Amino acid sequence: MAISQAMVTSFKKALLDGEMDFSSNTSQAFKIALYTSSASLGAATTAYATTNEISGTNYTAGGNTLTVVAPATSGTTAFLDFADTTWSTATITARGALIYKSGSGDPAVAVLDFGADKTATAGDFTIQFPTADASNAIIRLA
Repeated sequence: MAISQAMVTSFKKALLDGEMDFSSNTSQAFKIALYTSSASLGAATTAYATTNEISGTNYTAGGNTLTVVAPATSGTTAFLDFADTTWSTATITARGALIYKSGSGDPAVAVLDFGADKTATAGDFTIQFPTADASNAIIRLA
């Protein structure tokens, strides 16, 4: 089993089908769930699932709701990002994460591979998203 960082293939199709809306006035919620090293996540992942999702103090199945940093453009690149998210006073270990749209089958957006297990013990577990620009944002279309 492995976690491979990717913008999932089904998300790319959902964009073309108009099924994803990241605008600031959307009623769609995007979430991030954390997974153990036993998870099998990658480009072929299609939806959020609880299999190998972490458990621990101050972590709720399904993860945290993300705040979308409004989509923008720079040159010929469109991009969007999310605000950092934190599980406070948590005791958890995670190897990766899945960003997904909550509801209607919980379709996957992207898989994050942390490169190794990351642990918080009665402390904050924070995911810091990269700078929201054309070179670094978590989702970029060039």
